[in-house]
Parts: sequence; C-alpha cells; structure tokens
Amino acid sequence: MEFLMKICLLFLCGLISHFVNMIFQKRNQQCYMLGYECFKAADDRKLDTDACVKVVLRNKNLGLDQYRFLLKTIVSSGLGEETYGPRNVIDGREEFPSENDAHAEMDEIMFSTLDTLFEKTGVSPSEIDILVVDVSLFSPAPSLTSRIINRYKMRDNIKSFSLSGMGCSASMVAIDMVQQLFKTYKNQFAIVVSTESIARHWYYGKEKSMMLSNCLFRNGGCSILLTNKRNLKDRCLLKLKCTVRTNIGYDDEAYGCCIQVEDPQGYQGFLLTKNLTKAAAKAFTGNLKLLLPKILPVWELLRYAISTLRKKSTKGQNLSFNLNLKSGVDHFCLHPGGRAVIDGLGKSLGLSEYDLEPTRMALYRFGNTSAGGLWYVLSYMEAKKRLKKGDKVFMVSLGAGFMCNNCVWEVMKDGLEDTRVWEDCIDEYPRKNLVNPFTEKYSWINDECLNFVRLDD
Repeated sequence: MEFLMKICLLFLCGLISHFVNMIFQKRNQQCYMLGYECFKAADDRKLDTDACVKVVLRNKNLGLDQYRFLLKTIVSSGLGEETYGPRNVIDGREEFPSENDAHAEMDEIMFSTLDTLFEKTGVSPSEIDILVVDVSLFSPAPSLTSRIINRYKMRDNIKSFSLSGMGCSASMVAIDMVQQLFKTYKNQFAIVVSTESIARHWYYGKEKSMMLSNCLFRNGGCSILLTNKRNLKDRCLLKLKCTVRTNIGYDDEAYGCCIQVEDPQGYQGFLLTKNLTKAAAKAFTGNLKLLLPKILPVWELLRYAISTLRKKSTKGQNLSFNLNLKSGVDHFCLHPGGRAVIDGLGKSLGLSEYDLEPTRMALYRFGNTSAGGLWYVLSYMEAKKRLKKGDKVFMVSLGAGFMCNNCVWEVMKDGLEDTRVWEDCIDEYPRKNLVNPFTEKYSWINDECLNFVRLDD
C-alpha cells in the first residue's frame, strides 16, 4: 500500500511538473510588438486630381469610354487628393519602367522605415534574429532580405525569408510566420517589412478590369519590430493573441478573381474580376468560423448557439440574432482596399461609422497600400488616442490566392499616442466630406454630345 502511494505521488508530481512546463513554455512563446513605422513619401509624389489627369492623358491607348470608366471609378474609390505615387509615374516613365525604378522604390520604403524603427526602439540591426520581407510583385536576386542585411550589416546567422505573390494579406502571413518561429526560438528579435512594388506594375493598357489597380493602389509600406523576450513586455505596444489564415485557392473563381496577367495588347497588369466580392465573402466567412471561438467570450457563443437552435425550431419565424463581436473586440482594423470593400466588411460585421472611421480615413489619405495598409489604420487609431490598455484590436486582411488572413492583438499599455505618418494632418481628420474633386472638374466627360466628338490632344 505504501509503495502504491509513492507511485501515485510520483505520478502526481510528474503531472504537475508537466503542466508547469507547459505554462512556462507558452509564456515564452508570446509575440510582442515593440514598434512599427509606416512610410510617407515626399509631397512632390502626391497624386492629386491634376497629377492623375496628366497620367491618364499620357496613355494614348485610352479613349472616351475609358475616360468615363476612370472618372466613375476614381470618384467612387474613396481615395483623396494626397495619396502617393511611384517616382517613375510622377516623372512620366510608367510605360517603360526599369529595374532601377523598382529597386529605388523598395529602398526608399524599406530603409526609411527601418532607420526610424531602429532609432525609436533603440534596438540595433545586429540584434535582429529573424527578418521577413513581403512584397508580392517584385522578387529580385539577390533578395530584398539580402539587400536589407547588406545595408545594415546584420549577422550571418540571421534567419531571413522573402514572401511574394500573396497580395494585400501578406503582412498577416509574415506576422504568423514570426509567431510560429517564436515557438521554436527563444529570446528573439524579428523584423517584418510589408510593402508592394507599384513602380514596375502601373498598367498602361485599356482593359477596364485591369485599370482598377491604377485607381486604387498607391505607394506605402511598414516595418514592424517583434520579440518574444518577456523582460521587454513592459516596453511593448501590443501582444499577439491569435492568428487564423484561410486560403480558398482550390476554388477556380476565387483563384482567378485577383491575378497578374497580360492583356491582348501585351501590357502586364493586375486583373480584378467581378468574382472578387464573392471570393472575399467566402474566405472571410470561413476564417471567422475558426477565429470567433478564439476571441469571443463563452457566454456570447452559447447565446448564439441557443438562438440558432430556437430559430431552426420555429420553422421560419423571424427570430434573427447576430453575434456581438464587440463582446470580444474593441477596435476593427480592416484592410483599406477600397470603399466597396470597407462597406462590405462593415455591413457583414455590423460595424458603426465610428468603427469604420480609421479604415476610411487611411484609404482617403494614403490609398490602398496593399500589405502595408493595415498599419496605417492602426496608426490612425493610435494618433486619435483610441487605444487603451487591455483593448483588443481585430485585424482583417484580404488578398490574392484568394486568402483571408486575420489576427487579434491586445494593447499592452495606456498612453499610445504617437502620431507617426499622421503628424501633420491628424487634427484635420476625420474628414466629413470625402467627395473626390474629379466630380466637379471632369463631370463634363459624361456629356452625351461627346459621343459624336473625336477626343485628340
């Protein structure tokens, strides 16, 4: 009997030790954000109404039909007068971009944000253990990660990764990759650089479904510093709570709704089809099914389950009930892909205009900056002093594949109020009037009398 008791005691001690180790292991696998910096170009790179018109008129492939389409698209895009374009487009070299144009564009975004990030956080480039760069449309050799390593003379044992072809949701893929690496490697610093190459991918043809990208995508990007060092958690801005990635590339319509192709004239561009909305809804719904049980309180999930059962038992009686996302989330950081995207996500999530304000303002001020877009939205929230300790921030990203990659962060401290790229204009926002000046200046293009006029220079 005494021997049996000793065996049971040893088993109990072993079980306790196992659970303690699991707890400590999980604590050491946390992913904290120490800082982030968004890119802001010089004022001479702004694509205001006049600059956009010059770019459009330079394209001799366009006619009256395309002008009308562009006017309608730009007016309804949600973009304002102060978004930034690539240098070669501003200078009139968009038809024949060079390799140097692409490298110059990437260098400016990557190095300016990294310089500021290292300076603000006090972390040296030589301390970085993991480097992830996500740029979908530009994958040179040597890689962009190697270009950063060379510039900052980083260590030879750094773990570097270059992600391409993942579109606007690539930043969440990079964040998830770092989180997975943190489970294996302890006491690490990681850098994620999220941006997109616009310089070499400005569409010069006349296919309407490929002209959309010129109206929406603008220069931008962000560098993020992450760590799993617990002794630095008091310095951190956010803590990653969970990530969920969904890829419905098995669906042919979803795969082809957002794809890089050549038009019949041989001009390369990004094709956006009418199936994009359907694919986004399908990917987003599938993602939420996995994500919501991780972020919503049990009582909210239970209430929804009971409501659903009651609805089925009433055989068609109207007993509608929606999940209350705000029971587990305080802020919604949505992909600023365009006004239609924001409206669709806002409606499906039941969000108010206050909830959608940061995303709308980021789109209006900076445009769709692809993978870097979410961080401009987060920066707006911080500049407006919305973020409080303990708040949960829900990030939603959609991208080519078709993918929906989402995550939830927890705010680690009060007093987050760095204005970053919003420094010179945050007091002017939110803008009450988001009407694009194109309407007033160029509505005459829709005049029916022009149908019988040839438009030359």
